[in-house]
Amino acid sequence: MKKTLGALVGLLVLGIGACQVLLPERFAVNAPLGPLLFGRPGTTPEEDVVVERLRVPEGFEISLYAQGIPNARMLVSTSAGDLLVSSPGQGQVLLVERDSDGDGRADGRRVLLADLDRPHGLALHDGWLYVAEASAIGRIRFAPDARATEGALEHVVTALPKGGNHWSRQVAFGPDGWMYVSVGSTCNVCDEKDERRAAMLRFRPDGSEGEIFARGLRNSVGYDWQPTTGHLYATDNGRDLLGDDVPPCELNRIERGGFYGWPLAYGDRVPDPDFGQRSPAEIASSIPPAHPFRAHNAPLGIRFLRAGGLPGVYRGAALVALHGSWNRTRKDGYKVVSLHWGDDGRIEEREFATGFELDGDVIGRPVDLVEGPGAEIYLSDDYGGSIYRITY
Repeated sequence: MKKTLGALVGLLVLGIGACQVLLPERFAVNAPLGPLLFGRPGTTPEEDVVVERLRVPEGFEISLYAQGIPNARMLVSTSAGDLLVSSPGQGQVLLVERDSDGDGRADGRRVLLADLDRPHGLALHDGWLYVAEASAIGRIRFAPDARATEGALEHVVTALPKGGNHWSRQVAFGPDGWMYVSVGSTCNVCDEKDERRAAMLRFRPDGSEGEIFARGLRNSVGYDWQPTTGHLYATDNGRDLLGDDVPPCELNRIERGGFYGWPLAYGDRVPDPDFGQRSPAEIASSIPPAHPFRAHNAPLGIRFLRAGGLPGVYRGAALVALHGSWNRTRKDGYKVVSLHWGDDGRIEEREFATGFELDGDVIGRPVDLVEGPGAEIYLSDDYGGSIYRITY
């Protein structure tokens, strides 16, 4: 059996290599093979590798905070200083205990909720913990100081479209008190039968008054509100199979009723080669991205920095986790970048946390970011099942 499995893996690796050599670059597959083929996580790097490989700007430090969290995805920081992290592959939400003894590591972790349907997005609002499952949004009372839930999980939104290429659901609450939910597309590029796909939805906290808030968002996994303006910004993953450098991934400023191009166009209203010839008027009225990321970098979590005590250049900046490419001949992304808004509204992108990929070797894939009560920044990594802490 082991020999058969090994032979199959070998054939798959050879097949992927052959595709990269014999087929056009748009069919390239280059990513960590364990997670790509079998959903198997990578390994958490040793401390010396973290010190040697990972780099942050001068004055900052990055360290391994927690590990052994399979498929660690979206994060929430509680008022007690703990972290909540979703583990979709395990069907769980875990509580990671704050570092009370000052050794730089979480004091422990435990399962807070189990037996869920691919839980992904998390949000705390008015004493409730909201959990975005594959086809529903649930909520349960949560007491941060007691580190405990109360009562049973109740679903306030049900029958969300599930399945397809982009199964994850995100949930967050805006300054207006409404609940925002993103639903990715079923496919790389196609016509959707359900208008709630490739869209951002909005609901009251109890799940009522649901509406399609914005359309044409292929897969917006992360979003946050700019503190100074209240504007909503969302990351979006561009389509695949057009080549190494096409199309860009996007940061979009989301407006109610806005259309952001997919599947008709990408970038600054560039017609899609498969779907872009049939509705030029709709492309012309689409909203181009506020900022382009490099193609296939897969921007996921975004977080505006709100804490004081950081260097001036980071006040009001946003951090974005780039999960990293798979559809490129050479790996790209696999890092955290900072976005800086100029007085003229232009956005400058700078590297912030790098070294998760080096010369094709991957030790981590950033997913989400959150600030703790002490201005520390936490970063989840679903490849190594880890959480990193960044301090200044």
